[in-house]
Amino acid sequence: MESTEKEVKSLINKLSLLKKEIQKVIVGQDAIIEEMLVALMAGGHCLLEGVPGLAKTLMVRTMSQALHLSFRRIQFTPDLMPTDIVGTEILEEDHTTGKRFFKFNKGPLFANIVLADEINRTPPKTQSALLEAMQEFEVTYGGQTYPLDRPFFILATQNPIEQAGTYPLPEAQLDRFLLYIKIGYPTLEEENQILSNTTGTKKAKVEPVINGEEIQKLQALVREVSISDDLIDDVSQLIRATRPDTTSVEYVKEWVRWGAGPRAGQALILTAKARALFYGRYAVILEDLQTMAYPVLRHRVLMNFKADAENVTSDMATAELLKTIKRVNVKL
Repeated sequence: MESTEKEVKSLINKLSLLKKEIQKVIVGQDAIIEEMLVALMAGGHCLLEGVPGLAKTLMVRTMSQALHLSFRRIQFTPDLMPTDIVGTEILEEDHTTGKRFFKFNKGPLFANIVLADEINRTPPKTQSALLEAMQEFEVTYGGQTYPLDRPFFILATQNPIEQAGTYPLPEAQLDRFLLYIKIGYPTLEEENQILSNTTGTKKAKVEPVINGEEIQKLQALVREVSISDDLIDDVSQLIRATRPDTTSVEYVKEWVRWGAGPRAGQALILTAKARALFYGRYAVILEDLQTMAYPVLRHRVLMNFKADAENVTSDMATAELLKTIKRVNVKL
């Protein structure tokens, strides 16, 4: 590692503190919080899916409070226009010379953390305004390119059950999200604690514990984490096995319509490296690949109509695919 051992340990310790600050407000959901932090460390974006009332928005807002970063929330609606996100040019006048000129007024996308709330409620034209920002970390308006603030982290939310008046994200945009995170219901004990915590007078105060410069250092450190050639080969074989036209896995041939592209392999390796560093390791192990395979492949392995009819999910396909890596103890 290029950074000193002391500096690395300090940064990893701050990650643990960051998780604890989030858990002051969010009860349970340890795996979800961990996946969000992994995405932040890896420099990617997250799509959070869950039914209403599972604290998706609260989780993102709490995370932003624990970071020394700018935060903006965009509520996606059917009438939202691309300029409402990116920004627009406004006509201004120089009071000294009397000359008029156009000035670019930056939109809410120009923040370190952007919450795209209910992203599937806005038309594709507006959804596509995020594509360049998510991939290139810049936006273009009127022929001029404007770099976005770094670190830049988009967390989008969507509701899986209410389909009226929604516009499902196209596959090309789904692929831009590093992780697709599904949020489930809390356990009985967690729900009791949530009810107790949120109906009284006591409110948890979240303290910021890490700044943008430190996050960028972490993102650079993630890429220094080592991964063996054997594990890279495992990732390559796993991704190639998702493609029904060329795979030898019968399960995929029967249930999968489209497999994952090379970006999935890049995402799996990068998030596995981030998870390894999160746990204080400087090398990827099989468990990292196994754990991150689900949120990485969930939106990149598209099931066919037969699978939809039989309630066969992409997570089930991922579990079957992981069995092709004989050294992995598969769990779903």
